Amino acid sequence: MKGAARLAPGTPSPAPAWAASDPYAAALRSGHGPLFLRRTDGWLLPLDVERWCARADPVDLEVLDRCEGAVLDVGCGPGRLVAELAARGRTALGIDVSEAAVTRTVRLGGQSLRRSVFEPLPGEGRWDTVLLMDGNVGIGGDPRALLARVAALLAPGGLLIAETAPVDVDERAHVQLVGVTDAHARVAGSPFPWARIGTRALLRRAGAAGWRSAGQWTSGGRRFVALRSSRPASSSAEPPNSTAVISSQRARNPSADSPVTPA
Repeated sequence: MKGAARLAPGTPSPAPAWAASDPYAAALRSGHGPLFLRRTDGWLLPLDVERWCARADPVDLEVLDRCEGAVLDVGCGPGRLVAELAARGRTALGIDVSEAAVTRTVRLGGQSLRRSVFEPLPGEGRWDTVLLMDGNVGIGGDPRALLARVAALLAPGGLLIAETAPVDVDERAHVQLVGVTDAHARVAGSPFPWARIGTRALLRRAGAAGWRSAGQWTSGGRRFVALRSSRPASSSAEPPNSTAVISSQRARNPSADSPVTPA
């Protein structure tokens, strides 16, 4: 799913307060909610747990058809996209701070690693595509910092596909995960930083950071932006390969954080 402390790219960070939360883990294990992000002012954002835990739907498949080369899914959640890419024979890795998410992704046949996007990752600077789906462009509460981190993960000219908010918004807030909405709501840990950003705002921020627009579209009521990295090429960079992403044995240990070094 989502989450990372607001740190400089490459700086190790502890998992956010909700990472081991009962509401989120329980929702992933059961495959259904209710589950919400609750702002400190009480506003609730429903999370689409049922869709996340299902197989990739036609809108997801359209996104995956646009992916190029080796794919890194940031905040992979229960792993529907990574599993679909694996079934296609594609090199793909999902990362998530939730052990329940990593476990479910591996069970579906995908490669996954329990790690924050702001921690060291395999294949840095060599991924062809990075995905920020299901609102994960909000990770860390600072889209500018996240865009900078993704640029460092991508190969020169690499592709970022981000799912934006369905409304024109550009906000930062502190939120908590809430399992139910009644008086007995289960709340996960301390508030953590999050962001909601629409297509126009993301394009504006990305352009200011040197990204090139590669398209935008709406499908099934969901909105997406594709961006190209403008990072200069390095003669020593090579794409990750399927054996270097993470070994099957290592992937089945959600607590492991020492991946096989990319060749």
